Amino acid sequence: MRRNYIVNTLLLILLASVSCKDKIVKEANRELVIDSGMSRRTKPTNEQVIASIPAINAETGTRISSVEVSGRITYDARHQTSLASRVSGRIEKLLVKYNYQPVRKGQLIMEIYSPDLAAAQRELIFVAHNSPEMLAGAKQRLLLLGMSSSQIEQVVKTGNISYRVPVYSNANGYILEQSAIPTTPAAAGAPTMGQPAAGGSGMEGMGGGSPTGNTTATLPVATSTPVMIREGQYVNAGQTVFTIYQATNLVAEFAFLPSLATQLKKGQKLLFYPAGNKNAIQSARLGLIEPVFRNGQNFLIGRVYLDKNNFQVGQLLTGIIPVVYTGNWWLPKKAVWRLGTKSVVFRKDNGLYSPIEIQTGIESEGFIQVITDIAGWQVASNAAYLVDSESFIKVNGKAKQ
Repeated sequence: MRRNYIVNTLLLILLASVSCKDKIVKEANRELVIDSGMSRRTKPTNEQVIASIPAINAETGTRISSVEVSGRITYDARHQTSLASRVSGRIEKLLVKYNYQPVRKGQLIMEIYSPDLAAAQRELIFVAHNSPEMLAGAKQRLLLLGMSSSQIEQVVKTGNISYRVPVYSNANGYILEQSAIPTTPAAAGAPTMGQPAAGGSGMEGMGGGSPTGNTTATLPVATSTPVMIREGQYVNAGQTVFTIYQATNLVAEFAFLPSLATQLKKGQKLLFYPAGNKNAIQSARLGLIEPVFRNGQNFLIGRVYLDKNNFQVGQLLTGIIPVVYTGNWWLPKKAVWRLGTKSVVFRKDNGLYSPIEIQTGIESEGFIQVITDIAGWQVASNAAYLVDSESFIKVNGKAKQ
């Protein structure tokens, strides 16, 4: 009896062991099933974010915005004059010591020793005594070299040769060395306007007085730096040595972002005032709009030609111009996160926020212009709350235009 009990017990233990082993094998062969909803919610923070922050829709329609721009007062390049030497020679005396030194029309600028002019005067004296029929040609040559008729007659009468050729200013204004590169702006006083200096009627023609046109180069601003040209230096015939900027006409220049290119046009009104003095606000019209590439940046220069000369060169300005935008979307600045040169919004989809790169335009009055088509999107009202510190280094993708 006891023997049967022991045998039955062993059989039960053996059956239980086999059943447990079979269950373990079945459990091992069973595939692991993961909830799809949980998988969608466990992605990295740079792909999806779970948050209860409110979502907003972008605004659309026509928007009128006032854009503030920075500007400054500079010279009107249409009224600048070049001062050149008509003969080759050596500078014996230089009276200009620094850039933007005020000068008057007829003021002596420098004296040049010219062997060519001396040779032409000797030829004139010889022709006057030996070949009177060639006298008119000899005088014409000296006229082309810059001598006045009275000086030529004086040479014929006395037989004395002038070795030093005086060069006089041909305009009132500020003088700038041709090779000088304008730097930082600084205020400059009004030039001394007056009658030509004594002797101004002599070699006044030595300076080439043809006005130059507008240029896209860096426009000069008043900065009193020493001139690099020195006494004893040689100049060539026709070489422009100085430029004279006339202070009777000034220009207000304003810098605009390239995104405003389609919004600006010649004759458009704007308001401007000296920086820090809104009480002196006045209106004007854009006289010229010029695209400029300078210091590695693209921007637009808008020029206002001033009728009143109550400003100083280098004076800083603040401009306000109304701009009308149509056909774009607008989001609050808080809803757009900046990643270097990229702009990112968090789009809400099935309760989750995903970072999407978008293309943006200008910023105005707390809103950012969105060029990407985001019609029907719901985006996070404050993108800064969804950025996970330094781990947020890339976006899920770029929105299609």
